[in-house]
Amino acid sequence: MKKIKVVVAGPRGRMGREAVNMILAVPNFQLVAAVDYKYGGQDLAFMSNIPVYENCERCFADLSVDVLVDFTTPTVGKMNAETALKHKVHPVVGTTGFSSAAIDELRDLAEANQTGAIIAPNFAIGAILMMEFAKTAAKYFPDVEIIEYHHDRKLDAPSGTAIKTAELIANERQRKSQGDPDEKEFLAGARGADFDGMKIHSIRLPGLLAHQQVLFGGTGETLSIRHDSLDHSSFMTGVQMAIDKVMKLDTLIYGLENILD
Repeated sequence: MKKIKVVVAGPRGRMGREAVNMILAVPNFQLVAAVDYKYGGQDLAFMSNIPVYENCERCFADLSVDVLVDFTTPTVGKMNAETALKHKVHPVVGTTGFSSAAIDELRDLAEANQTGAIIAPNFAIGAILMMEFAKTAAKYFPDVEIIEYHHDRKLDAPSGTAIKTAELIANERQRKSQGDPDEKEFLAGARGADFDGMKIHSIRLPGLLAHQQVLFGGTGETLSIRHDSLDHSSFMTGVQMAIDKVMKLDTLIYGLENILD
């Protein structure tokens, strides 16, 4: 059985550690290295003596690599993905906060190098289904608000999942401004961020991990669709799927829903 050779960027983070553990446990995956700007050349005990590189450029020059799994930051993640694509290594990126322009640039680079890539705001299968269910509901309930809840160490707001959900909903309904046209915010931001007329609210508190509620309102009724990730392991089923699927692609796919069977 030919194994898929994987490198993890950001192995010390919570998501990176989960990805390392998952890759080590899957029989057809082989963890060949990690990339960590702070610990390049050193041993990270939890990775069973896997080599650690300071940057992707050196790693890809030294080793034969199939897939880069990146859980770093938007700036570093984009740079790592660019380096991977130039070396014909397939990036699987779970870092959120990419602009549409950045995604388009990476897609152009992927197609120029005929190398597949996957960027996903969320790798939890339940979260992907939540977004798909919300997309369907939006055909019948055009009035909707999104409330996303994350831990207080999350740097971007709204979350990538909330933005992706709003994009999917916007494709299914006519744009409309919600609420009374004469409403006034006595505290700026009280009504949340505006996306195509719908509101997005971001909650940041210790004790939370990653949660989202999509709340629809209709005549005499409401519909609530909610997903809760209670542990970082919830994202690994999607990461495993993405590693398998990305090897068959020659372009960039944004959103895990686009590779679900």
